[in-house]
Amino acid sequence: MQYTDRLAGSLLSVNVGLPQDVTWKGRTVHTAVWKRPVAGPRMVRRLNIDGDGQGDLAGHGGEHRAVFVYQIEAYQYWQAQLSRDDFTYGQFGENFTVQGLADDQVCIGDRYRIGEAVFEVTQPRVTCYRVGIRMGDPRVPALLVSHHRPGFYFRVLREGTVQAGDEIVQVAAGPEGMTVAEVDGLLYLPGHSREQVARALRIPALPAGWRNSFQSMLGQGEAPGNAGLTAVSPPPAWPGFRPLAVTATERESESVVSVYLADPGGAAVPPAQPGQFLTLRLNAGDAAPPLLRSYSLSGAPGADTYRISIKP
Repeated sequence: MQYTDRLAGSLLSVNVGLPQDVTWKGRTVHTAVWKRPVAGPRMVRRLNIDGDGQGDLAGHGGEHRAVFVYQIEAYQYWQAQLSRDDFTYGQFGENFTVQGLADDQVCIGDRYRIGEAVFEVTQPRVTCYRVGIRMGDPRVPALLVSHHRPGFYFRVLREGTVQAGDEIVQVAAGPEGMTVAEVDGLLYLPGHSREQVARALRIPALPAGWRNSFQSMLGQGEAPGNAGLTAVSPPPAWPGFRPLAVTATERESESVVSVYLADPGGAAVPPAQPGQFLTLRLNAGDAAPPLLRSYSLSGAPGADTYRISIKP
């Protein structure tokens, strides 16, 4: 199938950062989520950009996660949603801040030329509690999923230099035409069909970890799941939905309220692990579908109740 190259966007900033230790909730976290803009050309290699690194190689980095991409349009969206005006390039831990390339338009397997380098879209961003640390807001990892704005990863097909101001030219379209947002929702959100999962498995660019997770969803053998997920987002504590009771609320600030949840019968709930979140289902009545919202757990690890923090 022939494809005509087309201008898809522009590279606004190249951001890099090396791993560092930061203190979070009384413990030390090794992370490279703090990315900062660099001036001039920067060499992009098979595994990363010169001057860049990853703190958790189980969940980040590697050939299929060499470069993380996030969009300025998503910045503008989150500025409005979170009522913040303090964002700088690299705020979401991305290597490339771009104009264009929306998650609901870019497809897994799409290929792009930027400067001297050529890239292939491989997977959505794996939601990670570290971006909540960087943003100073533990809700952010769950919000990126529930609002369908995760960002995505490139693998490097041809090494070369890139710099801010480069055009982003699409040189090939991915098979199946499945967008980043659609593939992300298959793994993290309910309501998908078996045919959608089967379509995702037909995309050669999709990494093995994601393929194994989708094969597990279809019941095709004993697949270990997505390696990028198991390290940064622990597996579900229970299947499906279970009732929880609101035991208390606490106003954290003018715009944030914490809600405490517990088992209605008084039993201890499974202890929360870093990076876990709750998907809440609120029944809106017989005539309307239930509302689904995901919130990161903001309480102390290991507690026998849960706390989520919500901006009403």
